[in-house]
Amino acid sequence: MGSFSIWHWLIVLVIVLLVFGTKKLRNIGSDLGGAVKGFKEGMKEGDATASGDSTQQKIVNGETIEGEAREKVDKTRS
Repeated sequence: MGSFSIWHWLIVLVIVLLVFGTKKLRNIGSDLGGAVKGFKEGMKEGDATASGDSTQQKIVNGETIEGEAREKVDKTRS
């Protein structure tokens, strides 16, 4: 009664495939993979900006605009 055997997991897999269908499961898998990939890219970008100084550079029409990152203050709070 403690752990499930391989047959229990195969039956659960068959039931899930019958309920959701392979196309929907494939879409869910690709969406989940895209989310993980986006998260990893965001973490790499965060590490790159965290390792540098607090100034940011943005290139617009071939011109570099420099600025300093500051914390946004919500003025609606008391």
